[in-house]
Amino acid sequence: MTTQTARARALSRRVALALAGALPFAARGAKAQEWPTRPLRIIVPYTPGGTTDIATRLVAEPLSRVLGQPVVVENRPGANSIVGAAAAASSPADGYTLVMVLPAHAANATLQAGKMPFDALASFAPVSLVVQAPLVLAGSKHVPAENLRGFMDHIRARPGRVNYGSSGIGATAHLAMEQLQLRTGLRMEHVPYRGTQPALQDLMAGNIGLMFDTYSTLKPQFEAGTVRPLGIATATRPDFAPDLPTVIEAGLPDFVASSWCMLLAPARTPDAITERIAREVHAIVREPTMTRRLQDLGFVVEGRPPAATGAFLRAEVERWGEVIRTANVRVE
Repeated sequence: MTTQTARARALSRRVALALAGALPFAARGAKAQEWPTRPLRIIVPYTPGGTTDIATRLVAEPLSRVLGQPVVVENRPGANSIVGAAAAASSPADGYTLVMVLPAHAANATLQAGKMPFDALASFAPVSLVVQAPLVLAGSKHVPAENLRGFMDHIRARPGRVNYGSSGIGATAHLAMEQLQLRTGLRMEHVPYRGTQPALQDLMAGNIGLMFDTYSTLKPQFEAGTVRPLGIATATRPDFAPDLPTVIEAGLPDFVASSWCMLLAPARTPDAITERIAREVHAIVREPTMTRRLQDLGFVVEGRPPAATGAFLRAEVERWGEVIRTANVRVE
């Protein structure tokens, strides 16, 4: 064999190896370009009719139109969102399964550490922070106080004797109140309920003194005069509630807390797919008519891209993890 022939064969082998190594990437790229060729599903880890379900369905319909494929909303409630999130985490990373999570997903990383069949961060690819729903503090009209400062004075004079409610241990409404107590030194007794409505009924009856929840949930009661609006946990007064003072205005600097809706995909879903979905979601929620619909429901429109969504989720895991550890919150 001549030297020239040997060199030619060696070159051929190197080219063949290079092509072989490139094939998986080429195949993945081709699949991403072809996507979607069949229906998608968005898992909602809660029962139908709630905030997450409503936000998901508002986005799913226009997303279906722009992608040219059905987008099916599948409710998989259970274990404070763990059942639905687990179903998404174990699905193929092909862009056909998404899950819409709430802050409970971030809180579970600490509350349920070592007990979940997935990792709240590593098992998912961030897609888009769709909307936020600022928390509002509502007080019972049975408490002799007119505003948040008056409520805090009332509670401070009765350490451990005023009850507050939430939709359950580890819910954003619960953790926000724990954060409020840590910031103010107030001492209250937590009464966890199975959902928001029974807590709200007891707030109206005077069985609990106050609670956090979203504006869309509390607005009808504010308008009916059955509970007292005390403050919204935003940096400034939102456009949808310009007459509602912020918690910051009551003397608690930087007190901001919200529920939120975030789309995640199984880990290793191709970046081209998550970025495409994020772009479409951004366009959907920023469309003027849709923006107004979401604001009427008490949402702050977001539509963040994957990188910013991932950074936000990591910050929320750290933030609520610190509150959970400091307040010694435990799931019974």
